[in-house]
Amino acid sequence: MTLITPITADLTSDAIAGAADIAGRRLAPIWPLSSFVAVNPFLGLADRGIDDAMAYVAKVSGGKMALPRAQYAEAIATGRIAPEDLDHAVTQMPDVARDGRELATLAEQPEPGAPETWQTMADLAAAETGQDWPARVTQQIAGFAAAYFDGGQAAWKPTCEGGLWEAWKAEATLDRSAEIMGISDARATIANLPASADDALVWATHELGLSHAALADYFTRLLYTISGWAGHARYRLWQAELAGGTETSLRDLLTVRLVWEVLLLPKANRGTWEAAKAAYVDAPKAGAGDRVALALQIAYEQGWQRRVFAELGQGAPAPAEDRPAVQAAFCIDVRSEVFRRALETTMPGVETIGFAGFFGAALSYRPLGAAEATARCPVLLSPAGEAADEANAELATTRQGRIAAKSVWTRFKQAAVASFGYVETLGLTYAPKLLAQSLRTTTALGQGHAGLTAAEAATLAPALDAIPPADRAATAATILGAMSMAKGPFARIVMLAGHGGQSLNNPHAAGLDCGACGGHTGEANARLVARLLNDPQVRAELPEHGIDMPEDTVFVAALHDTTTDEVALFDTAALVPTHGEDLLSLQKALRDAGALARAERSNLLTLDAGLSLDAAIAARAQDWSQVRPEWALAGCAAFIAAPRHRTRGTDLEGRSFLHSYDWEADAENGYGVLELILTAPLVVASWINLQYYGSSMDNRVFGAGNKVLHNVSGLVGVLEGTGGDLRPGLPFQSVHDGERLIHEPLRLSAVVEAPVEAMNAIIAKHDGLRDLLDNGWVHLFQMDADGKVAERYVGDLNWEPVEGGAVQTPSAAA
Repeated sequence: MTLITPITADLTSDAIAGAADIAGRRLAPIWPLSSFVAVNPFLGLADRGIDDAMAYVAKVSGGKMALPRAQYAEAIATGRIAPEDLDHAVTQMPDVARDGRELATLAEQPEPGAPETWQTMADLAAAETGQDWPARVTQQIAGFAAAYFDGGQAAWKPTCEGGLWEAWKAEATLDRSAEIMGISDARATIANLPASADDALVWATHELGLSHAALADYFTRLLYTISGWAGHARYRLWQAELAGGTETSLRDLLTVRLVWEVLLLPKANRGTWEAAKAAYVDAPKAGAGDRVALALQIAYEQGWQRRVFAELGQGAPAPAEDRPAVQAAFCIDVRSEVFRRALETTMPGVETIGFAGFFGAALSYRPLGAAEATARCPVLLSPAGEAADEANAELATTRQGRIAAKSVWTRFKQAAVASFGYVETLGLTYAPKLLAQSLRTTTALGQGHAGLTAAEAATLAPALDAIPPADRAATAATILGAMSMAKGPFARIVMLAGHGGQSLNNPHAAGLDCGACGGHTGEANARLVARLLNDPQVRAELPEHGIDMPEDTVFVAALHDTTTDEVALFDTAALVPTHGEDLLSLQKALRDAGALARAERSNLLTLDAGLSLDAAIAARAQDWSQVRPEWALAGCAAFIAAPRHRTRGTDLEGRSFLHSYDWEADAENGYGVLELILTAPLVVASWINLQYYGSSMDNRVFGAGNKVLHNVSGLVGVLEGTGGDLRPGLPFQSVHDGERLIHEPLRLSAVVEAPVEAMNAIIAKHDGLRDLLDNGWVHLFQMDADGKVAERYVGDLNWEPVEGGAVQTPSAAA
């Protein structure tokens, strides 16, 4: 097909491709269910202020990023937002109101009307014909994407060798669906499209008469109409670029969506289309309603900060140099805060430590019989080596055979014809199992995560071997330094506790596991690092790196089950002769701490009447109909990087990520650990926080909807019901208990004990971090030498004193 001459000189192929790239990167990647991790849904908008992002999100998706005004008004009436919080908000946004009293009055006014989203051709065709073309187009593309991206659930999928565009074009040329819906000659038009997706993108752009100024926003609007599958394609591009390559399915998917716009062109009013196109030229800016909403949100967040910050600085004094009874390192995950506090109660001599749950081991792990390895590290990183045990080939082959047989049986059950006979003939054989599960047959605590088998644990050896012997001591020293442990003192037992949750019939089960381990449990990482730190050669070389560790210090791997609050220790048999009494004391303290943690968490759980606390929690973990076996990271609101004694004894209610950090020790090394904390754990924590924020503010756009209605699509994600787009984010039940929001949507408040000048130097160096802070996506505070929150980052490397904190002069980078 001959391409139409460009309407404007700047509408070149490169310009169109560039706009498509910009649009694609405005979407957040969506990880598949097998490694589901929290992702900031506003990731691609971090380069603009949060108030302007509110206006932009409304235009491209109709989404909301603030609570209804009535909820802020209720918070004011109940004292959740105090008068001083409103006054503070006005100082931050003086253009919104004269004082806090006026801002409170604005909260009581009716909700302003939602701004209209930008119109697509499908929207205009619907208005003209009375038919729901947006839903039809989304369903058509989603149905194809589900088959194309299928991860093993379907018995058939389109040929993928030529990429998504080629596969869609081949199928759409034969599919009569569009013509049945009333688009005449759809197949002929598609058959004549260019073979190249890039050429087809140019063709469609010109057919629609789009201007250069409108392209990026128009393309973004189209991708938001299929944001679930587009988000998965964005994930594939993310992964490819992390490995140094690229991937075209996101661009191809945009081209498919744009072709549908061209197909609908005859069904829309041309005059209306010209007006709709013109609207895309004006970049949306925050209006008065957005500014009022943000000011009320600031007051809402200030109310929480004020209460919690008052508790900081009241913690235990700095520990003496005496050797602790035990050192227990947990993931910084907010659920660990509850257990750490409980363990410090049951074992007063323990020192708990917070560190990202992959423990510095960017591991790719392939269990025996698994077809592929999975990354056990934060999604911002690329794994350094793979752990797999080829020596156990016979066992692996046996397990693969079982998997293959199961796959054949599964496909038989799901086949179009066989499925009916299967249900009629064998369906009732499942009745006893379903009945038992429906009656919630309870499982005692202690029978959840069984851990890796001995053979599977042996697969960690190759990953250790992937570290050259000459580099192992340096690697160990780096890990200990990042955990602020390099200077000691070291306990006789140092426990490295990864974490994971347990649930049945839960597509989002990986979301209960460790995000720092790529949506898997942290057991493999903990056991690998413990093995490294116990290695005799490593221990012999550590003094060369300035680390003096007693000979009787041993590292023990563990796994914290966040659903049941049990902790299992691994690989302890060889330690019993020398550390038997220590292990017994630790195990008892862990059991007692688990009981305390379960009691605290039970306050937010609706537990079965008539069951003991332990039995009720065990039942939740084994109940296939349970929509919330645990609350996961709901409530997350703060990130604190400081020595543990700053927060020890403070009840942070399981709402804070806690990262151990000693800035004075780090200063000797040029603040390398601080840079790592601000650019990795803090960013990951903000992803988690903002996913919960988005799923709470507007679950329709940023969340996964009703969990009861979920159906898994292609093992990739979930649909709400039987069709439509893939759903992003968290299920409604993960943030709401049916009567109220359990997750308060608050932007993350990060508190770091470090000099302002050191933080400024790092912020100035990293554009992504600076965008998060300068544009209001994350609050950053400095903790002073007394453990008080003293200064607030206000953007452009400037700080101001915090009311009630130490009075200091606002600082700026030199």
